[in-house]
Amino acid sequence: MTATYAPTVHHGTGKGTASLLLGICSLPAGWTLVAPALGLILGAMSRGDEPFARGRAGWGIFLNLLAMLGWIIGGALLLAAGAGWAIWEVDFGALFGG
Repeated sequence: MTATYAPTVHHGTGKGTASLLLGICSLPAGWTLVAPALGLILGAMSRGDEPFARGRAGWGIFLNLLAMLGWIIGGALLLAAGAGWAIWEVDFGALFGG
C-alpha cells in the first residue's frame, strides 16, 4: 500500500502581518501618514483574501486608524496653536483705527 499525499496549500498571511507590523511601528515611531495609510490598505486587502490572517488584519486596521487619528489630532492642535498665536499678535487698535 502506498501513501498519497495532497499537495501542500500555502495560506498566505503576509498582508495581514505587514498591516499589523506597520500599525505597531506607526504608534511609537511617529511616522508620517504614509505608513498607516499603507497599513490600512494592506489590512483591508488581507481581510478579504487571507482568512487565516483575519485577526492580524483586524488589529492592524485598528492600530493604523489609531496612528492616523493621532496625526490628525496633533496637526489640528498645531494649527489651532498657530492661529491662536497669530490672533494674539494682531494689533486690533490699528485695525479699527484706535
